[in-house]
Amino acid sequence: MRKRTGKVFFSVSSSTSSFSFFFLCLGIFFCMEMARAQNRKTVPINVGVVMDMDEWVGKMGLSCISMALSDFYSSDHGSDYKTRLVLHTRDSKRDVVAAAAAALDLLKSVEVETIIGPLSSMQADFIIGLGEKSQVPIISFSATSPSLSSFRSPYFIRATQNDSSQVKTISSIIQSFGWREVVPIYVDNQFGEGIIPFLADALEKINARIPYRSVIPEFATDDHIKYELSKLMSMQTRVFVVHMTTSLGTKLFTMAKELGMMGEGYVWIITDAMANGLTSVDSSAIEAMQGVIGVKPYVPRTKQLENFTTRWKLKFQQENPTILNAELNVFGLWAYDSATALAMAVERSRITGAPFRKPNVSGNATDLEAFGVSKDGPKLLQAILNITFKGLSGDFQIVEGQLQSPAYQIINVFGNGAKGIGFWTRENGIVKELNLRNTNNVYSISKANFGSIIWPGDTTFVPKGWVIPTNGKKLRIGVPVKDGFSEFVKVTTDFTTNTTTVTGYCIDVFDAVMAALPYYVPYEYVPFAAPGKFTESYDDLIYQVFLGNFDAVAGDTTIVSNRSQYVDFTLPYTESGVTMMVPIKDDNSDSAWVFLKPLTWELWLTSFCSFVFIGFVIWLLEHRVNEDFRGPPSHQVGMIFWFAFSTMVFAQKEKIVSNLARFVLIIWFLVVLILTSSYTASLTSMLTVEKLQPTVRDIKELQKNEYVGYLQGSFVPGLLRKMNFDEDRLREYSNPEECVDLLSKGSANGGVAAVFDEIPYVKLVLANYCSKFTTVGPTYKADGFGFVFPMGSPLVPDVSRAVLSVTESEKMVQIEKAWFGESTCSDSSTSLSSNSLGLASFWGLFVIAVVAAILALLIFLTKFMHEYWHIIKRTNLSLRERVRILARKFDRKDYSCHTFKKSELREAMRDSACMDCSQSPHDNLSMLSSPRTNGPPSPSISSYTEQSFHFPGEVGTPPLHEENVAVSTQESVIELAVDLSAGH
Repeated sequence: MRKRTGKVFFSVSSSTSSFSFFFLCLGIFFCMEMARAQNRKTVPINVGVVMDMDEWVGKMGLSCISMALSDFYSSDHGSDYKTRLVLHTRDSKRDVVAAAAAALDLLKSVEVETIIGPLSSMQADFIIGLGEKSQVPIISFSATSPSLSSFRSPYFIRATQNDSSQVKTISSIIQSFGWREVVPIYVDNQFGEGIIPFLADALEKINARIPYRSVIPEFATDDHIKYELSKLMSMQTRVFVVHMTTSLGTKLFTMAKELGMMGEGYVWIITDAMANGLTSVDSSAIEAMQGVIGVKPYVPRTKQLENFTTRWKLKFQQENPTILNAELNVFGLWAYDSATALAMAVERSRITGAPFRKPNVSGNATDLEAFGVSKDGPKLLQAILNITFKGLSGDFQIVEGQLQSPAYQIINVFGNGAKGIGFWTRENGIVKELNLRNTNNVYSISKANFGSIIWPGDTTFVPKGWVIPTNGKKLRIGVPVKDGFSEFVKVTTDFTTNTTTVTGYCIDVFDAVMAALPYYVPYEYVPFAAPGKFTESYDDLIYQVFLGNFDAVAGDTTIVSNRSQYVDFTLPYTESGVTMMVPIKDDNSDSAWVFLKPLTWELWLTSFCSFVFIGFVIWLLEHRVNEDFRGPPSHQVGMIFWFAFSTMVFAQKEKIVSNLARFVLIIWFLVVLILTSSYTASLTSMLTVEKLQPTVRDIKELQKNEYVGYLQGSFVPGLLRKMNFDEDRLREYSNPEECVDLLSKGSANGGVAAVFDEIPYVKLVLANYCSKFTTVGPTYKADGFGFVFPMGSPLVPDVSRAVLSVTESEKMVQIEKAWFGESTCSDSSTSLSSNSLGLASFWGLFVIAVVAAILALLIFLTKFMHEYWHIIKRTNLSLRERVRILARKFDRKDYSCHTFKKSELREAMRDSACMDCSQSPHDNLSMLSSPRTNGPPSPSISSYTEQSFHFPGEVGTPPLHEENVAVSTQESVIELAVDLSAGH
């Protein structure tokens, strides 16, 4: 019994102990959790959200913001965060006032630390002001208008792309395909207007113009849109850039398809405002947008993005079961990244959500004055600006108050959606494949970098961007009404039938050019002048194109730089330049000296110097070996000039002995032959051709005190004023007859001394009056006649190509013959040009002759110095004595020459036979060594004495005295004869 009782007692005691231990542990755990909860107590931070809750972007944005905060706080580090964002949402109801009221309520009643939103730029404009006043950051992920700027309000943070960042991409596309005109179509509000100045600047840089701006009201009716599209159809431009919301844009494209504006030849480019929302557009709108080109920020595909997209679709479908097939776009990604960045900034800044500082206001203050100022706002703003991380949309970094600009993707609407056809980056321009690691910063806009593009009308051919208007309107071609020179343009009016006929060379060329275009262009000629009057100024006529009164101008309009500042010219179709035309007269005043004119004074002087130089060289080479080049000094100087100039007519009688001199003369005779033949031909031409000379040869003669003429209405007066002509000395004429009359009278009799006009007009006058007038002086540069079109007209490139085609064809020759005929006058400017021969035509011959002479002279001097080197190297003689000795040696005959050997031997034998044998050896030697009449001493005796005697002052063997002569005169002669025959 006790044992049983004991067992029972033991069992009860054990159960009681177990329950006590359990409750003890539970209490300890509860206390610990309470302590932990106390330690990790979070601070709630109020955040306002202002969005259009019934808009697709608003629903998507709010859903993404909620998921962002949920993901942020449920992450691995979420339990360590000290703050929690508490969202307070308000519906802006698509209204600017409602958005402002919602923001004001959040700031005043809730005292939010920041506001996310609103969606539109118009709503954000006012809310930004409230944020700056309360120092509360305003974060917008969808307000893209460039008019909203952080420079204006530092508390505005654009967590999206500025619309202006995409204009460079759009202009690169336009430049790639060479389109010259673009019409922007945009919504009539702050969002639509904000991009236009930036787009216009970007297009201006690529030489593309905006001829018209199509503005569509935000709530435009179908009739209004159709009316605006009909106006666009009547214009020639076919490139349109659409910048509006997705809802309005889809309505626009639906109407455009109904009107046939989505067919072949049209180009439609949409901005990212529509391109980002294509995923939410219904199939009927996509069908209407086939062939549209779009640009949108590039979002890299990552596993994180794919995972989020899947989760978002499930969550969004649960929250909005009535919306089927919802697709996430980049605005949702920016909303997600904005909320994540805000949560990170709040956590890093350690703000506490302190109450606002209340302003000191009176009791009757308005709501705009009653809300306070955030204490944590400045600190939170700096934290947001310093946040950088890898978000769903890419790298999240705020630069200058807005999200940094990424690469842009270029898309093409085709089939059931859009396909990528290329990318644009700031460093590389347009590329087919995006490589963000590419370091090759070569900017390209080549259209070859695009993928396959399907254009409107389901074609792959690139539209040219413009067409002739479809409303049947003809181009108005302005033409001048001229008093003279009707060969170029002639306007004839038949007052009985009230019809106007325009003819002329310029008109025929324009007709041929327009017919050569690959398409038909209807046009009509419109004279520019009052009835019965003439066109006074061509500048005024051309300016009418700039004003839009004419679509083009066809006539004798000259391409001038100042005109090209407001119109475009085609390539010229006539000769260019301005020249001077003057009268000519028969000039016989200088006939007595006509023989000097065939050669210029430079050539005369060069020829004279060359003759003297060659004569001197020949004398040097012949003096020692030729009797004809010896004698008294005056005789030798005369011989130099006589021989040199006698070669001019080949009249020289002197026999040349030296081979070096013969070599020089062979070259020189060739020069003389060519020079004399050319002189004879030129002189003959001058004596036989009629000598008609211009009355004025240089423009400087006119600038002194002469009158000059110009064609009425031309640009030439401006050119003359630049050339320092006095405006009082300028006289105008309007037709060829007046021009001839002014030139015939002369400057002193009420006429002009010369006229300045363009080459086509001058040629027309000279064709009939070539015997009276001629052109002189330089041709002043001008670009000829060209057709005028509005600045940036797409017709200009095609018309210019047609001008080239016509001017290079036989058609141009036929037109010129039809209006100007074939001139029977020779080119007067050529016949009056100088026939004088200049040094430039013969300097090569002179160089050859001089080089040959110098070469022969060097050879001669080398041989001479080598022969008497023993004298040159004597150091015991002064330089002057050595030079005197060498000069004496040069002046003597060279008896080693074959011309002297035989003759001197005969003379020596004859002289020795006549001597008296009774004479002493000294007398005999003196007789032999004495000079002959009119000749030098005998070479045998000279040779002998040179070996035996020395000149005064020479150092050598002692002089030969009489007692040293051991041979008789007869023996000396025999020895000398032997020496001479042996070659000594």
